[in-house]
Amino acid sequence: MDIAEVLTLADELIFAKTGKHLDYVQEAILRGTLEDATYTQIAQEVYSSPSHVRNVGSDLWKLLSKGLKKDITKTNFRAVLEKARIYNNNISSAIIGETVTVNGLNICAEKVRSPKTPQNPQPTAKQPRIDIGDAPEISTFFDRTSELTTLENWILGRTRLITILGLSGIGKTALTLQLIPQIQHEFDCIIWRSLHNMPPLASLQTDIIKFLSQQQETNPPNPPLSRGGEEIQPASPRRGEEIQPLSLSPPLSKGGLGGVINYLRSHRCLIVLDDVQTIFSSQQLAGNYQPGYENYGAFFKQIIESCHNSCLILLSWEKPREIAALESHQKTCQTLQLNGLGESAREIFTEKGLAESENWSELIELYQGNPLWLNTVAAAIQDLFNGNISDFLSYDSLVLGDLEYLLNQHFQRLSDSEKQVMSWLANQNKAVEISKKPALLELSPSEFLKAVESLRRRLLIEKVQKGDRTLFAVQRAIAEYTKTNIK
Repeated sequence: MDIAEVLTLADELIFAKTGKHLDYVQEAILRGTLEDATYTQIAQEVYSSPSHVRNVGSDLWKLLSKGLKKDITKTNFRAVLEKARIYNNNISSAIIGETVTVNGLNICAEKVRSPKTPQNPQPTAKQPRIDIGDAPEISTFFDRTSELTTLENWILGRTRLITILGLSGIGKTALTLQLIPQIQHEFDCIIWRSLHNMPPLASLQTDIIKFLSQQQETNPPNPPLSRGGEEIQPASPRRGEEIQPLSLSPPLSKGGLGGVINYLRSHRCLIVLDDVQTIFSSQQLAGNYQPGYENYGAFFKQIIESCHNSCLILLSWEKPREIAALESHQKTCQTLQLNGLGESAREIFTEKGLAESENWSELIELYQGNPLWLNTVAAAIQDLFNGNISDFLSYDSLVLGDLEYLLNQHFQRLSDSEKQVMSWLANQNKAVEISKKPALLELSPSEFLKAVESLRRRLLIEKVQKGDRTLFAVQRAIAEYTKTNIK
């Protein structure tokens, strides 16, 4: 009996006893047992603790023992199956409420019976439960092949927390929505929540636990996913059954950080939190939490450091301090800084009907390849200059137009020290070193360096490497806004 047959048999038995299929950890225990792996080795595979895997294993052997009417342990599991040679077509012949004897072992059929499984079933991709109702609808996606590959590799490598950083409009949400269809088979459930309305952590955790334990009366709607413009339907339930509650052990009433982690250990889950920057304070250095939201930092830290096999993705304008401090844990914590589009941004100008394609690359560079910024500027060029880019570029200073409103959202968050540094950098003609604090700034050396570091975390200044020298500069559109609005 090969591993696939064993898993099918065990799944039938567990479903007959509980009405639920094998979860990720239970499957790993069965696979590991057949390969003579220890609980410690199995725990390393699923990024959990040996004690948790041992407890799940103990419950699993008890369930199998009841189903087979024979004492099953980790030690004798392989021998019992080899002796019995029970195949899933025998199990499927069990009659509800009766006990069927197959090859000397008793199979008890319960009131709940697993749906029929065809003989010699073909392997199918995992079908997760998906709730991305909080995600906005994205109509256009530009080429981000390398970024998608990076994110997929991190997820396959069992990274526990991924932060996707970028200025507003850069495409963080679109990238993540494009990623989900590619990696959904890796997860048992996927949930997307926005922090735009600043939910307290306790409320967010209760919401997440309700979804993971499926204690809601009805399932949340699954909006269609898309890849390359083609609609992808949300994954259907496994093996044709009605959606069943996940077999998660911690009761909802336990709550707390530990409660969520226990749920993430029971199943491989993907949680996406959008608009994370809203829980940070304005007029302070980057990454400082608003009063009452400091426990989010402890939550992120625990996600990184605890043993589990799930993944949390944060979408934000600025990096949480805990992430910056823990990024040395390369396998469990990764950050992707999302930069502007390259030549693929030319699609925007084609759609807007702009002429003079020879000037398109200059526009992409001036506005950092930011899709939202380029759409805003392209609309202005079409409206005010009849699509003529040369007339638009003939102005002495860079025209921002409605882009000022978008940049204002970022600059409202800056502390006084950051504004001073931004004003100084915006008035430099080239990238500069920061080995010494500029004399004209009324900041201490420590305040100056903290402000530079904070602006880097907000992605408002960029680092330029010139030989062995590290220089800092401000992109032209941001510099233009700074000169006009920051005195």
